[in-house]
Parts: sequence; C-alpha cells; structure tokens
Amino acid sequence: MRRTRAGSRPPRMIVFDLDDTLAPSKSPVDPSVAVLLYRLLGRASVCIISGGRFEQFRDQVLAALPTTPRLLNLHVMPTCGTRYHRWDGAQWALEYAEDLDADQKQRAVAVLSEGADVLGLSRAHTWGPVLEDRGSQITFSALGQQAPVGEKRAWDPTGSKREQLRRYAAERLPDLEVRSGGSTSVDVTRAGIDKAYGIRRLCERNGLQLSDLLFVGDRLDPGGNDYPVRALGVECVAVTGWEDTRAWVAGLLARLPVLPEAEDIPSEPAVTGSL
Repeated sequence: MRRTRAGSRPPRMIVFDLDDTLAPSKSPVDPSVAVLLYRLLGRASVCIISGGRFEQFRDQVLAALPTTPRLLNLHVMPTCGTRYHRWDGAQWALEYAEDLDADQKQRAVAVLSEGADVLGLSRAHTWGPVLEDRGSQITFSALGQQAPVGEKRAWDPTGSKREQLRRYAAERLPDLEVRSGGSTSVDVTRAGIDKAYGIRRLCERNGLQLSDLLFVGDRLDPGGNDYPVRALGVECVAVTGWEDTRAWVAGLLARLPVLPEAEDIPSEPAVTGSL
C-alpha cells in the first residue's frame, strides 16, 4: 500500500471505498474487518462511499456492526454521495437524495442496453439482472448483479470492455455523467457526479476541509473510479484489496487514541472474528 501525500496530523475523518477495499466485490466484510472498523469508530469519524445502493452497504458492512452509539461516527454515502445516510439512534436515516428523473432513467437504460448489444457485451447467462435502478444512478453490470467475484475479475481485467461501453453511452447521453464503475459495471448519474462530488458534499455537510480527510481506495490510478478523490487533492492511501486495508487499519489503530465519548461503550460487544 502507499500514500499519495504525507500527512502531518491525524485525519478528522477516514473515508473508505467499499468493494475490493473493505470487502470483496458485493460480498460481506470479513469478520476481522468488522472488528477493526468498529474499533476505528471509537477513535475517528468514518465514511464509506461507493457507487452501490444503500442495500449493498447494509448487507456488506452495516449488518456486521453492533448497534451502539459508535454508529453516530459513521457516514454512509451510496451512489457516489448522491445519497447520504446517518444513524439517528434507531435507523439509517436518509439525509438527502439527488435522484435521476424518469426521462433520464429511461434514456440511460435504453442506451446501455443498446450499447451492450452493439458492442457484443450482452450475455445469454448472467447472475441476476444486468441493469439496476439505484435511484440516483443507473448501473449496467455485464455479468449480473450477483456474479461471482472470480468471474467478475476475469471478465475485463484491462477495463477495455467497460471503456467501450462508457464511450458509447457518453456520446448518446451528453447531459448525463457516464463512468466505469466496478469490475464489470458502467454507471450513469447526473452530470458532474463522481466520488469527488460526494467528498465535496461530505465536507459541506460536516464543516470539514479536504485536508481533514484521508481516503482509502483500490482504484486510485488515472481512470479508476477512486481517482477523482485523489485529483481533488485529498490525501489517499492506495490498497490492493481488503486484506491490505485490514493491515493498514490495524496499524492506524495503534496510533489513534480512543475518543472520550467511546470510552464508556463496551469494546466489540457483538463483533466476532479474529485479527
């Protein structure tokens, strides 16, 4: 792993990508990661931002965390920050949503479907639906929403197939943002939406500066869906997978003091797993 800029003070908030950073793609976090994430919530504010819908966050991460006041330190930003959820003591309340309108959704679905056929990316067998309406985002997943991780990694290792479809759709949807998403997906949102947009909104909502953040992601290279955060000037940690993230968080915990409000909360009351 590597940092793209050396920080001189502890970050006020640590921001994580989800798939292939905290967990395997569309899979639950390893129990050991849940332990570390819960401990981190007792030491710092944490945000998770990804192109997935809220239900993906819930199933992959939130369900693995104990329901304690530490969740007040967790910020959840599905669909690259076009939706924002905070724990209100009883549920994950939606703070705002910036959804596509019906016409935008219809055009995005039609163009992505047409492009997949024209470019030879459509498949007879998929693992679940290939098109998903995430409210503020339409996502095309070539192998289906529930494709096995190994199949997804093997489908487009260079990103060339996604780039072909992205270009095809972008030319036909000039008023919308089209970008490569996960390992098999292309996303369509309102114009100007990417993870940098979500990061700016996160700062606005919480009175933070970009220098207060530390971002952890696996696709910080130019063209990667985490790169806009790096280009924004946020300090970043580049990881190669969730195991890499686990090792980094374990090292970070040794350097961060427990927050005063977290000291009275029992340590890891319902988290299982070993480090």
